[in-house]
Amino acid sequence: MSPNGSDLPHGLEGVGGTPKPRRPMRRKLLQALTAGLVLATATGCTWEDFPRLGMPTPTTEEAPRILSLWQGSWAAALAVGVLVWGLILWSAFFHRRSRTKVEVPPQTRYNMPIEALYTVVPLVIVSVFFYFTARDESELLKLEKPDVTVNVVGFQWSWCFNYVEDVEGSTGDAKTSKELDAIPDRYKEAFPADAGGVYDCGIPGTRNPQTNNPGPTLWLPEGKRVRFVLTSRDVIHSFWVVPFLMKQDVIPGHTNAFEVTPNREGTFLGKCAELCGVDHSRMLFNVKVVSPERYEQHLKDLAKKGQQGYVPAGIEQSGPEKNRESNIL
Repeated sequence: MSPNGSDLPHGLEGVGGTPKPRRPMRRKLLQALTAGLVLATATGCTWEDFPRLGMPTPTTEEAPRILSLWQGSWAAALAVGVLVWGLILWSAFFHRRSRTKVEVPPQTRYNMPIEALYTVVPLVIVSVFFYFTARDESELLKLEKPDVTVNVVGFQWSWCFNYVEDVEGSTGDAKTSKELDAIPDRYKEAFPADAGGVYDCGIPGTRNPQTNNPGPTLWLPEGKRVRFVLTSRDVIHSFWVVPFLMKQDVIPGHTNAFEVTPNREGTFLGKCAELCGVDHSRMLFNVKVVSPERYEQHLKDLAKKGQQGYVPAGIEQSGPEKNRESNIL
């Protein structure tokens, strides 16, 4: 060893050739724990919110299935993360360079069992995710006989709601209405007979009279199975009622649909979840879940205001969509 410490490993030499002290690991650990505590407390969540892992309280009968899938995904991700972090820390602490030994440790070129494990385990994880996602998706997108049908029309920069109902004071038939030509026949089969219908449209400046939240208000009956038929007049939007934990794209020339059963009265927030242009952030709406009697009264009120019939549902079906319809039917 040279007197000036020139043959010490890089980073260990100090003043006068003495080894340079390393920063205590205890201080680093304290800083890491402090940062974790700040992150945990800065979210504003209570202990009651923690099991939902950032999701709002479900307000439909179908939402708990989505919440369960979300929680399971987080649990799997956390387990994988803990394993990876553990291996990283184990390697960093127990295989770090010695303070005194400078020789190169034995080198391993490959390890077939470990490499096979690294290949098989990710395949198993992805397969499990795929199974539960496909299982829940098939249930969530299953269409049964709905009690209520609402045609949601997205446009830049707001929403229209066609209530496909037989409302007193409104005459017509939703199955033959020219305004609803964009909706495929397979969805029209569930329309009530002689459903003259009513509608409600908004603009970005529309506000809910009770909450003053921006956007038009969609009324729904509690405890009734509601089918949303989604159509667009211009570009791709996405219909998302936040506490329903369910959203779906609103595509021009292609009709999507899903069903939910609201089980909690109240006024909830909705928004467009697809970047659709310069005023995308203003495409907000409200969902008001009320009793079936109050819902029926609201439809009658719309009819009395002259909002009878339907607004145009959107762009006509594209060629590929029509071909898909003929194959289905």
